[in-house]
Amino acid sequence: MTNTVLYEAPGPRARRRSRIASALVSVALLGLLAWVLVRLAERGQLSADRWGPLINPADPTFSSLWRLLGQALGNTLVAAALAMVFSLVIGTLLAVSRVVSAPWYRWAIVGVVELLRGVPVVIAIFFAYRALPEFGIDLPTLWYLVIGLTAYNSVIIAEIMRAGILAVPKGQSEAAYAIGMRRHQVLGSILLPQAFRSMLPALISQLVVIVKDTSLGFIISYFELVRQAQVIVQNLFNPIQVYFTIAVIFILINYGLSKLAVYVENRLSRARRGEVAQPGDLQQAGAAGD
Repeated sequence: MTNTVLYEAPGPRARRRSRIASALVSVALLGLLAWVLVRLAERGQLSADRWGPLINPADPTFSSLWRLLGQALGNTLVAAALAMVFSLVIGTLLAVSRVVSAPWYRWAIVGVVELLRGVPVVIAIFFAYRALPEFGIDLPTLWYLVIGLTAYNSVIIAEIMRAGILAVPKGQSEAAYAIGMRRHQVLGSILLPQAFRSMLPALISQLVVIVKDTSLGFIISYFELVRQAQVIVQNLFNPIQVYFTIAVIFILINYGLSKLAVYVENRLSRARRGEVAQPGDLQQAGAAGD
């Protein structure tokens, strides 16, 4: 039996118990799924009338329903993309400012971060929708949703990026300063690239959260997927089928983001392994800063 650093490798009995437990859990889950399907069938939730508008092209409402869902999906993706871009940019700026700013200025950034991080995202969206017009700032509904999502998620990303920057060994930045590199060169060439690579899984997880949080746009009547689903349900009276379809769409979007994260991480890893250090690289970078 071989030992690893953190645990002892399981022996034959432990592996057999694990397989038996996995089989029992699988049987229990399949039984639960079968029970749910039977109950839904008894209540007529699996009938063609309920699912026809969603899966039957011959149904008279099929094309109009999916046209509405397609428009709502476009609205969701636009809001998510804008919130992602602004959150990444503002979050990175907050993280960098908090790390390198003077102590008195750092306290102001910490106050903003802690304030926005403690506010529920639904309140941030509603506050933007209700408060900004009071100051004469009239915007399309899309932008109130984007502002609310950005206000909340940018500070979360700021904390993620700050952790990534602090995780870089200090010796690297000290060596760069020693050869004459300026602060912005150290940040752009050494700290931020490594922070992005090390915190990529956490960043992608937060981007997935942004996609899901666009569903809160229904509170300000922004016609994203969930709001459009509410309207469809009021006309077709099939909430289980419609919301199940919306859930599948969100799962596919988030699964795509996760696969994209794996692809980017693999590319970055291959690029890092393929880099060949040149003896004069750091000296040239330092000379460029003079």
